[in-house]
Amino acid sequence: MKTIKDMPEHCRPREKLQERGASALTDEELVAAILGRGMEGIDVRTMVRQVAGLIREHRDKLALQHLTAVPGIKLAKAAQILSAFELARRYLLKDVVKVTCAADVAALVADIAGKPQEHFVCISLNGANEVIEKRVVTIGLLDKSPVHPREVFADVIADRAAAVVFAHNHPNGELQPSEADLRTHDQLTEAGKILGLRILDHLIITRKGHYSFQEAGLMKA
Repeated sequence: MKTIKDMPEHCRPREKLQERGASALTDEELVAAILGRGMEGIDVRTMVRQVAGLIREHRDKLALQHLTAVPGIKLAKAAQILSAFELARRYLLKDVVKVTCAADVAALVADIAGKPQEHFVCISLNGANEVIEKRVVTIGLLDKSPVHPREVFADVIADRAAAVVFAHNHPNGELQPSEADLRTHDQLTEAGKILGLRILDHLIITRKGHYSFQEAGLMKA
């Protein structure tokens, strides 16, 4: 049976939280950090996936009986999860924007569609793909905006982000990526890998619509 201790130390949820902050953890990792060790004879990773699935399914309607139906989740562990939810509801709950597809990103960066200069935008996200911050990194000339990984990722690292989305506009209205766009994207993707950041998508925005690198199959694994 798999346990948290079977994982490499840098991948363990609590160690990752200590190093990068809670917002960098996925839903499953947050559940694992709350629960700690599983029970003897219970695969903790399976238990965590089931609990995270229940949270996504029931959200604010999550109840004690949902959790205690999961093998390995007794009253004490269920109470830990529900208590964490209640504290968040009382003191921290706020409207969040979650990125699930290119259209979500396009709505966030619609303001740059008609700009006469190229704007390069970086959106930092937490482990649940919720928006932490949206920033204009550079503003260029008519048809180009020089972008350097140092400028792109400096604030993202400070955000303790888990993932990022890039977007830039084409003032000439062309939706297809240029050779320079492809080179910049590859450079940023490689830098993101080194920093341990997921690059979810890169959008080109114009008044005609948007072009998604993810939907076009241009995102590198």
